[in-house]
Amino acid sequence: MPLTDNQRGAVFMTASMAGFAVEDVFVKAAAQQLPLGQVLLSIGLTGMLIFAAMAARHGEPLLPAAFLSRPMLVRCGFEITGRLFYGLAITLTALSTTSAILQATPLVVVAGAALVFGERVSPQRWLAVLVGFAGVLVILRPGADFSALSLLAVVGLLGFAGRDLATRAAPKGLSNCQLGALGFAMLATAGAILLAISGGARVPTGGALLCLAGGTIFGMAGYHALTCAMRTGEVSAVTPFRYTRLIFAMVLAIALFGERPDLATWIGATLVVGSGIYALTRR
Repeated sequence: MPLTDNQRGAVFMTASMAGFAVEDVFVKAAAQQLPLGQVLLSIGLTGMLIFAAMAARHGEPLLPAAFLSRPMLVRCGFEITGRLFYGLAITLTALSTTSAILQATPLVVVAGAALVFGERVSPQRWLAVLVGFAGVLVILRPGADFSALSLLAVVGLLGFAGRDLATRAAPKGLSNCQLGALGFAMLATAGAILLAISGGARVPTGGALLCLAGGTIFGMAGYHALTCAMRTGEVSAVTPFRYTRLIFAMVLAIALFGERPDLATWIGATLVVGSGIYALTRR
């Protein structure tokens, strides 16, 4: 039996989340050998050039007028913020914790859609949003065990949520390759900003080059699959599969970095994911 649009969208979304989780591993490994700004700049420029070449091959303009529209400029600003702070978070804090906090992004999008676009959100969905935010607080552990570095992930998720909201108002007609080139250009911009502040760029070793290549390949695959997912099937049916990223991230963090998420992280992640799935599958 052929897959329905919703089923194909779910497959694309799951594949995208796997790609992003592996990209995070390569970025974290590369940042142990190179400045984070250099890592983000290298992956961003490489991905941008490859996506741009693919767009040119299909006869698509590299700088369409839609890129300069107000919604796209706002989207770029939020994406730079998300990329920059999320990159800092996965480098300076536990990958499992950062990934768990990031899962609250769809909940912020739900709240933002109501506040910014006036979309109707039922009391049940608002309750789910509040439960999800409570889950984030459980992970952050305000009090004696609180780490200010955990707020990097919170700023990152706000940036990604703002990007997703701005995308809803963006002009139609941009191809996957054009959006990919723009997305990686914003990653490069975030890296350039960070590198200009921190400095310390150096010639990468063979191992660092492999990490950069891996981050680029899996990041591009994840970005392309995400775009396909959001353009296939119903958003409410496809978006809940974003939460598979947490599964991939937890497994990779435990297997590769020896992380052992504590009970508070597991409880908070469960609250965030459970409330998110509920909010996205209810009207």
